[in-house]
Amino acid sequence: MNIIRTLLCVIAIGALAAPAVNAQDKNEFNPIQTGVTSLGIAPDARGASMGDLGAATDPDVNSQFWNPSKYAFAYSRAAVSLSYTPWLRKLVNDIFLANLAGYWKIGSQDNQAISASLRYFSLGEVTQNNQDGGAIQSLNPYEMSFDIGYSRKLSEKFSMGVVFRYIYSDLGFSDSYAGDQSTGASAFSADISGYYTTYPIIGRNECQWSWGFDISNIGTKVAYNDGENPAFLPTNLRLGTSFTFPLADYHNLAINLDLNKLLVPARPRQSDYDIDTPEGQAEYIDALTNWEDMSSFTGIFKSFSDAPGGFKEELREIMWSLGAEYSYNNQFFLRAGYFYENAMKGNRQYFAAGAGFSLNVVRLDASYMLATAQSSPLDQTLRFTLTFDMDGLKDLFGRR
Repeated sequence: MNIIRTLLCVIAIGALAAPAVNAQDKNEFNPIQTGVTSLGIAPDARGASMGDLGAATDPDVNSQFWNPSKYAFAYSRAAVSLSYTPWLRKLVNDIFLANLAGYWKIGSQDNQAISASLRYFSLGEVTQNNQDGGAIQSLNPYEMSFDIGYSRKLSEKFSMGVVFRYIYSDLGFSDSYAGDQSTGASAFSADISGYYTTYPIIGRNECQWSWGFDISNIGTKVAYNDGENPAFLPTNLRLGTSFTFPLADYHNLAINLDLNKLLVPARPRQSDYDIDTPEGQAEYIDALTNWEDMSSFTGIFKSFSDAPGGFKEELREIMWSLGAEYSYNNQFFLRAGYFYENAMKGNRQYFAAGAGFSLNVVRLDASYMLATAQSSPLDQTLRFTLTFDMDGLKDLFGRR
């Protein structure tokens, strides 16, 4: 396996930003490192256009990524969607994320649903050259996942859901000259989520207030290089709330907030140890070995208390999204939002905007990202989502 090429692939996936870090801050720069970072990319245009949020927004077909327990409250009996995102367009033109998602309400009481999604993240074509600059081989490294979920109402206002996921990551090269045939890495994970919604009366208006949580990608490590380089999955805790109130007849406005924290321990930093002494070097090596050998489940609990800077650095690991959605008659939508990540943890900071148009059968959503961090490769990212409502199709063909 060509390790250099593999690392370049991993960096390309994880190139979420190119932060400008001052010299005095370099020792504090310590983003959380995981494998299969593409699992954290928002797949759909609706959530992305509000700053990457969706823990407590109204249910839609792409709730599998944000909070699958919302499917139990879905208005339609079934739906399917296809999303496409050209990725890192400012750097290359052949990296993309494609996502297929769907759900189906089951039972006669409209209180449970099954769901599934398939993600495919392509890193485009990468060529391996020999020492003379000639091309040896080329391939298309990729990552993919398939999951299936179940959600159920536990009361008129509360539901929970679970998801089981298979993950496959193929980033390496096969070095036929050295007889080293690289293989992809597999992993398994699960999500658990909850959703609560109520309808308070404010003045003379009936509003909607919802809360949601989702703990995603709880599972095994992904082991690259035949198990020699295990990496944590991007286990994530998402908390969110949404408040919707009517502006006038057929006009609604929803204000949404999401908080995220990766449940992955931070990699030890050399700057936190006295590397100039043998004792400091030994302490750093021990800490690094413990981090590499730590199980993913231990890492979840360790992630709340591992920051060298204490509580202040733990707060830096919390990302937040604030967004709004205006809808007219549930047919026309305008959205905007903002996403923030601390500069010492990755520096993803961007505005987002988008729009959507829905008919009885088809809904089309689009979003656009405008990064505020300098030289961010995420700037000007576009997403498109096409949704088909099965109830609408049934009514359409029924009328014929």
